[in-house]
Amino acid sequence: MDFLVSEFDSFVRSRTSALLRSAYLLTGDQHLAEDLVQSALARTHRAWSRLHDSGNAEAYTRKTMYHLQVSWWRRRRVPESMPGVLPEPRGGDPVPDHAQQTALRFTLRAALAKLSAKQRAVLVLRFFEDRTEAQTAELLGVTVGTVKSQTARALARLRTVAPELAELYASEGATR
Repeated sequence: MDFLVSEFDSFVRSRTSALLRSAYLLTGDQHLAEDLVQSALARTHRAWSRLHDSGNAEAYTRKTMYHLQVSWWRRRRVPESMPGVLPEPRGGDPVPDHAQQTALRFTLRAALAKLSAKQRAVLVLRFFEDRTEAQTAELLGVTVGTVKSQTARALARLRTVAPELAELYASEGATR
């Protein structure tokens, strides 16, 4: 039994940062993201005895996060703000242009704040998590048609509220 506890502890330590980044993008708030990850990890812990051998612990935790987030936005209809800071991934190459990255982060944060929770969740799953439409639909408990329409609406809204994102992306692509 101590082995299972140690294995779960190792999983939590190694994957929490990545889970927090996804949760932040889903919720738009650092504190809500932490709550979401904590709730998902609590459910993962309860199921750990059947998950630890299968290698599906992270997939289970992420799916749990998405389901919890859907439940939360169905229950509450409160205006949201994005006051937190997106956690940076550990390691990797240093960012070559901090000013451009900072401008992109602020622009993206402001633009995402203008989307509905459902639209933000669809964009996070489709483009940040690189999920297919079918996977996104399954995780959110909606139809593929809903994923398509919410994606289209969210991208159209982003183009309207933050045209500078296209300019930043174009200039970034030109320097590579």
